[in-house]
Amino acid sequence: MDVISSIFFFIVAIFILVTAHELGHFLTAKLFGMRVDKFYIGFDFANKRLWKKQIGDTEYGIGLFPLGGYVKIAGMVDESLDTNIQATEPQPWEFRAKPVWQRLIVLAGGVSMNLILAAAIFIGVTFVLGEARTSVNTPAFVEKGSLFEIMGMKTGDRLQLANGKTVASWEEALDPELFIAQSLNYTILRDGKSVTLTAPSNILSKINETQSLGIRPIVPPLIDEVLENMPARKAGILSGGLITAINGKAVADWTEVVGIISAHAARPIAITWQYLQPVQGRTITPELLRSQGKTQVATLIPNESGKIGISLKTTLATGRKKINLAGAIVSGFNQTWKMSSMSVQGFAKIFTGKEDFRKSVGGPIKIAKIASQSAEQGPVSFLYFLAMLSISLAIINMLPVPALDGGQFLLNAVEGIIRREIPFAIKMRIQQIGMAVLLALFAFSFINDILHF
Repeated sequence: MDVISSIFFFIVAIFILVTAHELGHFLTAKLFGMRVDKFYIGFDFANKRLWKKQIGDTEYGIGLFPLGGYVKIAGMVDESLDTNIQATEPQPWEFRAKPVWQRLIVLAGGVSMNLILAAAIFIGVTFVLGEARTSVNTPAFVEKGSLFEIMGMKTGDRLQLANGKTVASWEEALDPELFIAQSLNYTILRDGKSVTLTAPSNILSKINETQSLGIRPIVPPLIDEVLENMPARKAGILSGGLITAINGKAVADWTEVVGIISAHAARPIAITWQYLQPVQGRTITPELLRSQGKTQVATLIPNESGKIGISLKTTLATGRKKINLAGAIVSGFNQTWKMSSMSVQGFAKIFTGKEDFRKSVGGPIKIAKIASQSAEQGPVSFLYFLAMLSISLAIINMLPVPALDGGQFLLNAVEGIIRREIPFAIKMRIQQIGMAVLLALFAFSFINDILHF
């Protein structure tokens, strides 16, 4: 089921991001009167496609291979490596017949649309939900094998300082700008004592290797609903209860509860829980929850699927600062700028050897896994994943590599400077080299994913 989920959310993510990217090229080409022969989401190698429809001059379609997409603009040397235009004179509707400045705008259209998509996501989430403000008084949940566990942080620790500066919220403590600084350290409160933890120097490759920061505020395992005719209801567990231990081992976060129960399918477990009174107007913290209610122990047997028939509140009572549309737009573009800067500096560290290339490069398998994980955490988490992936796609396409937008942009800029067209044979050979490089990189990332799966 996890594989199916990963494939599904990978396809959804790629469909959205590629559609946005290619739409940027399509709209700008149409704006300048260029004919677009094809608009495809997914590749139609050997004419393998799921759907196609001719509308006007353009064939729209969905290719069978969901690892990208393309817009074929008349008169442009592109990834199709079409040589038919070599024997004909440039026509007014062709890419090659247009002024250089128009061609450059078309080539930048895809990257621009990806950045606009990311900004739109950040703006939309911020406008609807407000800016999150989760107090650092809420202790941390640290995933095993994550970057923060490597640093020495433990579940239950509380964040105090980031690079020596006091942080009032989780959002400040995990600001993307911190992860592209020359060094990073946190001062945390553990058992009443302050402890300083230092991040590894190759922090970006560590983040990519562990697939996440691996830290967030604890979300207490508060029972939202108990289903009829299921083990939990039969054992007397009630909605509104807080699970505090399983088999005598204390649990603090809802993910711990789900993991332990799932691992005990068809085997008896003892769940310690407390029935709570509604808490009005107060931030829910583990200490506040545990201060209420009588402790009870229920012995039950999860079904064959590792379920006991409860749903947990998987959201933390987080303070949010409501802002107007203008404020949301400013915040959204600010988030996009920060994430883009982090991505650019990350690529710079990879190319200069400061980060491990193998650990920093993620292929389709890793992307699919992260897509599924983010979707499981809710729609907002998945939207943020889309925004980050859209920014990464934009930055990658800016690279001056033949066959990428950046490489095409550079070639056309050179033509503008020298005021004549680069010979067709040279452009075709450059494109072939670029395609070979991209295919080699894709093969490497795919094999790398398998080796680290």
